[in-house]
Amino acid sequence: MIERIEKLQIVSLGILIGLALVVSTKMVSSTIQKNEISVTGSAYEIVKSDKGSLDFEIEIKKPTRLDAYKTAQEQLKIVEQYLKDNKIEKIELKTPSIYASYKNDSRGYSTNEVDHYNYSQVVSISADNAELIHDIASDIPSLINKGVAINVYTPSYDYSKLPELKVTLLEKASNDARNRAISMLKPSHNKVGKISAVRMGVYQITPVDSTNVSDSGISDTSTIDKKVTAVANVTFKIK
Repeated sequence: MIERIEKLQIVSLGILIGLALVVSTKMVSSTIQKNEISVTGSAYEIVKSDKGSLDFEIEIKKPTRLDAYKTAQEQLKIVEQYLKDNKIEKIELKTPSIYASYKNDSRGYSTNEVDHYNYSQVVSISADNAELIHDIASDIPSLINKGVAINVYTPSYDYSKLPELKVTLLEKASNDARNRAISMLKPSHNKVGKISAVRMGVYQITPVDSTNVSDSGISDTSTIDKKVTAVANVTFKIK
């Protein structure tokens, strides 16, 4: 009886070893057949914006439409002279908006009696000089001292050679991926072969000191100096 049990144990152990060898062989074969390695590389460059734009708004409140319009025109002359003195040539006046505000009664309900008219004029400026736009954004609120009712929005800064830079960074990111693949394969004495696939990631355009990333990409326009980062996932053949 004991001999029979031992024989069964030996047979079972043999079967298990055989199965393990089959599974092991399949795993090795699968790795060899694929014969590829995928690596993510990255590259970045610091650039300085060479274009800038700025929007600001003149807001007038007057008892009549005519008064609101006349006041706005007077203030626009002051603004245009200021921009001319600061060498701004690209000026766009957006479509103005004018609407009435009505008085409230003693219970706080709106009446049909006009309290005043609101006149709003948005002005957009741009220049091939980001520093100039930055300086104007900081200084133009001083026109309040000349009676101009002005609200200044956040300026926008852009780098005009971004399309060319993206191509260059993609090449550098791919080279970085190759160097990483070489380092990974070195212990196994394998070599990196030709590229079989490349997948470009989204570009991250951020302030220089930022570490933020987004799956959909970031396109910062709030700073003059920017960091442009490219990512590439590259699949190489293994020699």
